[in-house]
Amino acid sequence: MNTSWKKAVSVLATAGVMASLLVGCASSGDDKKADQGTQTGQTTGGKVKLTVWSYWKESEFEALKSVAQEWAQKTGNEVTLQIDNDKEFQNYATAARSGKGPDILFGLPHDNLGSFAKAGLLAELPSGEVNESDYAPVAFQGTTVGGKKVAMPISMETYGLYYNTDKVKTPPTTWADFVASAQQNGFMYDINNFYFSYPFIQGNGGYVFKNNNGTLDVNDIGLGNEGAKKGYQLLSDMVNKYKFMPADVNGDIAKGKFTSKATAYYISGPWDVEAVKKAGVNFAVAPLPALEGGTVPKTFVGIQTGIVSTKSEHQKEAWDLLKYISENGSKKFLDAGARIPVVKKQLEDPSFKNNTTAVAFANIASNGEPMPNIPEMASVWTPEGNNLKLVTSGKSAADKAAADILSQIKEGIATQQ
Repeated sequence: MNTSWKKAVSVLATAGVMASLLVGCASSGDDKKADQGTQTGQTTGGKVKLTVWSYWKESEFEALKSVAQEWAQKTGNEVTLQIDNDKEFQNYATAARSGKGPDILFGLPHDNLGSFAKAGLLAELPSGEVNESDYAPVAFQGTTVGGKKVAMPISMETYGLYYNTDKVKTPPTTWADFVASAQQNGFMYDINNFYFSYPFIQGNGGYVFKNNNGTLDVNDIGLGNEGAKKGYQLLSDMVNKYKFMPADVNGDIAKGKFTSKATAYYISGPWDVEAVKKAGVNFAVAPLPALEGGTVPKTFVGIQTGIVSTKSEHQKEAWDLLKYISENGSKKFLDAGARIPVVKKQLEDPSFKNNTTAVAFANIASNGEPMPNIPEMASVWTPEGNNLKLVTSGKSAADKAAADILSQIKEGIATQQ
């Protein structure tokens, strides 16, 4: 998703992977060159130089640069910003272990935190650094690993029910009403993608790993229980009973049906807003309807985070910068990349509340469930994806799929360990 920094005071590239810029108090000579990340940095007068690696894409560069520059000017410190195009997030781990990494890693999806925490590469957020009650509860739920807060939440994202307002005036809130409307007006989504189908499993009583006060228990997996079985059956029914969509539907097909106005309903996130607008569809976004038991299903929520390296010699200043970005960058991040704020006062700001689509996603996210952030989650995606295809195609019954998913996840976790 990231490309390159657009305009810099000082720019250089490293093997085509990094691009950097320096903001803040300019110095002379070699100090004007971008710091490649030694995890040290002292400017004259006792001020510090922080190195930040970011995964955010080019279109969001100016916003991040602007906020970082504000902090640098207020504090007199320097910030070197670099973009990292490593989609596997391994550049940081390699560099940090060798003492060559950044002070801050920015734009890291929260579900990667567990791996870095396990490797000892994430500093713990100091107690009292932020008032947790100022943030949407889901924000720190997602950035807590093993009971410790190891990242600063920056923004949140989730998905919801897009509906064509020319076809549907008021979105259904009950499952019975939704089925009736969807059969009449059309509904498709990427049903074999566990990320999008999890709410229908969760809303029936399934869960991934049991959450014990901020600690996820990998020995308590709820994707094979009775609730999960009901969820898999519901997913099968969407294809085989209600005939909403074919078993081989994918995200592109579902999106195309909605943007061509062939269907009235579609499940996706804010990343599709511009494409839907461009297609000329009049739309709104609503929560998923309550299921048959009356439970409103929880969507998976992703948290964009900033982390501080345990190797940084300026952790205090690094956390201060991240706090400033989190509390002051929301408007710019929303405009640049449809990033939904996590700070409550930003969510209540009139300029944000005027964006009804963003507000809809924020409300859904605030009531959602953070994706598990522990390494063992890597063993969940493939078993779920493979078995969902079997369920929706009628090749596997819900009970069998539940048992197979559970055993395959356990096998995968055993291999990881």
